[in-house]
Amino acid sequence: MLEDLLRDHDGVITLAQARQIGMSDQSVRRRTRSKRWRRCGPGVYFADDRPFTDAARIRAAVWSFGARACASGLAAAWWHGATKYAPATVEVTVPKSSNGRTRPGTRLRRRDLSSRDVVERDGLRVTALALSVVEAAVRRGGGAQLMDHALQRHVEIAHLWKVHLRNKGRHGSPAARRLLRAAEDGARSEAERILVKLLREAGFTGWETNYPVAGYKVDVAFVEEKVAIEVDGWAFHSDSEVFQGDRNRQNVIALHGWKVLRFTWLDLTQYPRRVLAEIAAATGRDL
Repeated sequence: MLEDLLRDHDGVITLAQARQIGMSDQSVRRRTRSKRWRRCGPGVYFADDRPFTDAARIRAAVWSFGARACASGLAAAWWHGATKYAPATVEVTVPKSSNGRTRPGTRLRRRDLSSRDVVERDGLRVTALALSVVEAAVRRGGGAQLMDHALQRHVEIAHLWKVHLRNKGRHGSPAARRLLRAAEDGARSEAERILVKLLREAGFTGWETNYPVAGYKVDVAFVEEKVAIEVDGWAFHSDSEVFQGDRNRQNVIALHGWKVLRFTWLDLTQYPRRVLAEIAAATGRDL
């Protein structure tokens, strides 16, 4: 029973779980003294005969704050598979009445969550997928890309709005609202405005918006240099027909001697310096 429990829980076990399968406190202490088990927090241990994986690290961090704690933010998003990379710092949410303190490698948030917003997955309490996505997207290391990815594969925008409104006032709530609004309309028009603002602030001249090229209108054109800049919205709005149409359009424009640059809302909002550098390189301008 012990080996099954350790295997199913990434090598992590609590004192309460050990007692439930018949182990004595003395047996637990003996394993700790002999360094077969490593103490990870109050009443939480790791069997040190296996790799200490990201899953083990997150599980141990959450369990060390007690039975009512749950993973949240980027840690929860990773646990759900909504992002590829486990965060270095594990965000843990506990009820307001809890007494625990933040420990190295963790970030503690105190709030009372609705039962609708907490699930158990692989034996660990985590915020439900929709809340995890909304919160992780406004954490450093998350961003619009995480939300866009989740909307393409895992959740619907309506579900994200519901959970956001149900949890107003939490850390990062205003930023989440802005992201949801951008996602809702695809952010294409907003992306075009941001591009024009970037070009003006960087001092670029000689460009026109909605310029006709080969029967199409490109979003921004540097006419003399024959550089066309196209703006995309959020990927989750795209379907295969739109994707194919965009590529055909790009090929036709390129065959008429134009160099085509494509930027997304994500590029323009999170990597504006890179966008400007690429435009400068394509047009032969100095920034």
